[in-house]
Amino acid sequence: MKINHVEKESIAASIGLKVGDRLEAIDGSRVKDIIDYRFKVTDENILLRVRQGGELKEYDIEKDADDTLGLGFDDFKIRGCANDCVFCFADQNPAGMRNGLYFRDGDFRMSFLHGHFITMTNMGWKELKRIVEQRLSPLYVSVHVTDPDKRLEMFLYGKDDFLMKKFEYLTENGIELHAQVVLCPGWNDGNFLEKTIADIHSFRPNALSMSVVPVGLTKHREGLPNLPPVTAEYARSFIPIGKQLSEKYHQENGKNFVFLSDEWFLKIGAALPNQNYYAGHDLRENGVGQVVHFMADWQDNIADCSSGLEKPTSITIGTGNLIADYFNTNFIPLLKTVSNLNVQLKSINNTFFGEDDVTVSGLLTGQDIIAQLKEQDLGDMVLFSNRILNEDDTLTLDDMTLGQISQALEVPVRVVGDSPAEFFTAIDHG
Repeated sequence: MKINHVEKESIAASIGLKVGDRLEAIDGSRVKDIIDYRFKVTDENILLRVRQGGELKEYDIEKDADDTLGLGFDDFKIRGCANDCVFCFADQNPAGMRNGLYFRDGDFRMSFLHGHFITMTNMGWKELKRIVEQRLSPLYVSVHVTDPDKRLEMFLYGKDDFLMKKFEYLTENGIELHAQVVLCPGWNDGNFLEKTIADIHSFRPNALSMSVVPVGLTKHREGLPNLPPVTAEYARSFIPIGKQLSEKYHQENGKNFVFLSDEWFLKIGAALPNQNYYAGHDLRENGVGQVVHFMADWQDNIADCSSGLEKPTSITIGTGNLIADYFNTNFIPLLKTVSNLNVQLKSINNTFFGEDDVTVSGLLTGQDIIAQLKEQDLGDMVLFSNRILNEDDTLTLDDMTLGQISQALEVPVRVVGDSPAEFFTAIDHG
């Protein structure tokens, strides 16, 4: 592994390790990636084998178990997904986008480190044993359906991937798993969904949850299997079913096992569950309980965070269509209680991916934002969720920067996280 950072006054610095050196092994065992490194470096006595220039050197180190060496490394190569799922969003991007948007992540390390959902179809027993040995828990698994024939039809993997045996091995060895189903009307709903939930629930207590999220379909599906969208009518009929399943698998400890994502409720303007529904699980990054926790955080902290707004400020908040009605009813009135703050909300139609079915804020593009907000009175600045940008907070999905959008709209455009503190910091620095 190539070293790209050495902390000052660290153990690594004291023995002369430098940026550009390569860590070859710890205690005679090759270091595969950052997780492997963290696992192997915890012993109090370790032997490092490092390549410095053309020379291989060894360093015998004694330290406390919780001492770090002070090393940083280049990112590891992410393993791709082995499937060709009929609903895969990466396949629904239009031609001409940056390469990374067509990549399908199937790496269990990213699941452990960042909560990415993976199918585990590309994982053999070697990877499973490593997960158990290094206690890589929890993991997040896209199950979608457990019926073997339906899995072959939906995943297009070509063979049985032994999902249930993998769940059995991992959970019996203490690995906790969060599962999800991307629900496709007419494919994996009905009896298939009930069987899937029952199958995964059988691995309790280490199978922690089952999230059910509606399939997302763009207008760029040429050559792909025909999938019906999740319409408002379908959502209205499914929510009672989802609630019944949640009640059926309610745990003895008072926690739920089955969760519906926020999108089901927002799609038809239905009331969201309260915070108790999500108790014990943080699934916000999967769109489950995100809105309820967002509002609770704001209601608890807005007074403290907004006290420093000293001069009158007018802002525009930009969102996708999905959250717009909820925000106008619940969030915007809360913001209007803040002295010196004038706020309006503008919802953006997603013409890039398809405005009928793609309505979440995180999939907005720069070109849609500009086209629909240009020459409007936007006040002193425009704020969007930071989910419209890539992980480096530099580019929208269509490769535009905030600077380019700001220039086109002739007003500063900022992105913020979910917290009130970030929101008001952005305004203060505007």
